[in-house]
Amino acid sequence: MDNDNTKRTLLAVVLSTIVIVAWGYFFQPQPQPQPAQEQAATAQPSPSAQVDAAIPGEPAPVAPAPAFAPSAGRDVVVDTPLYRAVFNSAGGILTSFELKQHTDSIAADARPVNLIAPQAVGVGPLGLLWQDQGTWRAESSQWAAPATEALNVGDQGAELTFQGSFGGLAITRHLRFAPDTYLIEEVVTLANTTGAPIDGRLGFNIGVAPLTAKDDNYNPTRVSFLDAKGVDDESDREDLAAGLRRADGVKWGAIQSNYFTVALAPEDGDLTLKSKFTGDLFRMVVDKDGVSIAPGTSREVKASYYLGPVMSKYLSQAPHGLDSLVTYGFFDIISVPLMKGLLYIHSVVGNWGVAIIILTIIIKLAFWPLSQKSYQSMNKMKKIQPLMAKVREQYKDDRQKMNEEMMRLYKTYKVNPAGGCLPMLLQIPVFLALYQALLGAVELRHAAFIPHLPFTDLVWLADLSAKDPFYITPLVMGATMFLQQKMTPAPGDPTQAKIMLFMPVIFTFMFLNFPSGLVVYWLVNNVLSIAQQWWLLRKA
Repeated sequence: MDNDNTKRTLLAVVLSTIVIVAWGYFFQPQPQPQPAQEQAATAQPSPSAQVDAAIPGEPAPVAPAPAFAPSAGRDVVVDTPLYRAVFNSAGGILTSFELKQHTDSIAADARPVNLIAPQAVGVGPLGLLWQDQGTWRAESSQWAAPATEALNVGDQGAELTFQGSFGGLAITRHLRFAPDTYLIEEVVTLANTTGAPIDGRLGFNIGVAPLTAKDDNYNPTRVSFLDAKGVDDESDREDLAAGLRRADGVKWGAIQSNYFTVALAPEDGDLTLKSKFTGDLFRMVVDKDGVSIAPGTSREVKASYYLGPVMSKYLSQAPHGLDSLVTYGFFDIISVPLMKGLLYIHSVVGNWGVAIIILTIIIKLAFWPLSQKSYQSMNKMKKIQPLMAKVREQYKDDRQKMNEEMMRLYKTYKVNPAGGCLPMLLQIPVFLALYQALLGAVELRHAAFIPHLPFTDLVWLADLSAKDPFYITPLVMGATMFLQQKMTPAPGDPTQAKIMLFMPVIFTFMFLNFPSGLVVYWLVNNVLSIAQQWWLLRKA
């Protein structure tokens, strides 16, 4: 990168990277305070939550409601090859959800990731809310204990049923589990057992404790959703203190980090999403308004829940657009194929660090012709730098004449001042797209590259989603940037030259706390760029 325009391109890369990194603070919904659960074991969802939407379809005759005896809540365990979930029988509230294939740390005795921390139970994760005549009925409802206390999900899947009553409204929850997915399907049957119509609002509720540390700007806990405008998210906790509300074409809502999510997607139809953050807990309700049930009839409402890693492998077949949870932002159209390529390479080599290096090399080879033209143009610019300096000195008081002489100089020596810049501009989206893909890849979480510092027992790059504990890779990356800068001619503008002098330092500080997988990618790309530039300059 030798001329002024190319230097500005590098500056654009820096600023673009800063924008992506600063995209860090993500929404924090504010859950409502919870009344104590009158039934023994678990708190129920707050009646102060809000919910809206319409349930389509004609009323169906009410089947005779099975007799049930209200009981205190007790644990009901659902065990699948992917997770172990614990529900409370008083309403089907989720009290624990452990992911068997993901742990809290890389330690040998690390516990499974639990998406429902104990402190989140009070907001009633996966609980239902019902409102009629302005009064919320959740904690005041009565529930019968399911027939089983433990459900092992085999190849054919399994179903769990919770039966309850909100006054004259009989409610039955059928939850369906499968062995090869984190998706939970629900069918809610609402039956009017009274002699008068029942009108109300049915709300689906999720709530979790923060999934990441508050200061983790590269991987924040946030509220995401899909509405008529597309996938979006919210992050600023202060702005969200008053609550978030979306009602235009809502498809799903989720509380998520880069790697894990707790998502909710009721059936389509005038959904309203509301979310808050309070008491260090995230809360979200997606509801349907205008639920009318005539005497002696019933209605069914379906919903889907997804609790697990943000992976296309499991989300690709999910309903209601839940597959769009896997998104890489502005460069999504480029990031997706790059991520698929990385997954394939890893399936062959078996090491994520090596896979990143190979993919970076492949990208560099694909852009080799463009890079070659860029470096050739830069080399020509380098040769006429002394002449350019003379023109600047001679016409320093006449800007127009200086520009005319510069253009004459370019024409005489057949130099295109933008020749080194344009090829690099075409590569920037690819570099940033891969950056974004690696930043959100749950596959890199706890994935090792070089587990121990060579010739020592010190843990080093044992987790590509964590920073380099000894800052070796970011410091080496900064050194490669400095070397790369030394191989390029200084800009003619003194101010720009000073700015570019600080670029390696700025980048090094930025990368100190980056996930090590991202640093490896950027480091390898720098080394390949240096090698290519050295080879072309030597050839010239």
